[in-house]
Amino acid sequence: MGKKGKLEPTKVLACWDAVQKILVELRPIDLRSALNIATHFGIYAYNAYFLECALSLRAPLLTLDRRMKRIARKLSIMVLEQP
Repeated sequence: MGKKGKLEPTKVLACWDAVQKILVELRPIDLRSALNIATHFGIYAYNAYFLECALSLRAPLLTLDRRMKRIARKLSIMVLEQP
């Protein structure tokens, strides 16, 4: 976001600090399914990994990426919206 000029340089570190407070739990997923999503929608495998995680856990997706939101909705994944 900083590189694209959508985030002021002074805010980059504050955002990093906020992100570090998010609890992350590594989960095994079906990589074949993730790769199928990636090839079907023409997206990067790491994005498909997050979509597959949401699908397999029946969890909502939190993203600022508009394309990820569209794909998630096509996959019937609930998308958490920004207030």
